[in-house]
Amino acid sequence: MSEGFPKSPTPIEKEPTRKEKIIALTIELRGSHETFAFPGIDPEAYSKMKATDEEYPGYTTSTDELIERFKNEGAKVVLGKNPESGNVFVVPAQSSDIEMHSISPQQLQLTEEMDERLKELILLVRG
Repeated sequence: MSEGFPKSPTPIEKEPTRKEKIIALTIELRGSHETFAFPGIDPEAYSKMKATDEEYPGYTTSTDELIERFKNEGAKVVLGKNPESGNVFVVPAQSSDIEMHSISPQQLQLTEEMDERLKELILLVRG
């Protein structure tokens, strides 16, 4: 009677977490070195950004100046200083300064013609 060794359980593939999906999608977008057309800022986010401009003048680049840069340069997606944290930023294509020139993907306006991966990222970040 040979019972043999019990089979080890097959590893169950776990579904990636929201944060893991955000990081993977950001790495894909960043790795493609693509510049995206700037879709604009969500109106509610714009109001909050303008209020912050008034409350903390000079702390970061003004909202309107930043929007102008996005319109002229396009946008790119980058991870924060600690990529494993899942912090994602959108900066003008000619910048890498996440402290002075960044916005969150969730502040972007969703449009029909935008890149599907960028749209997916915005929706993931919004939760």
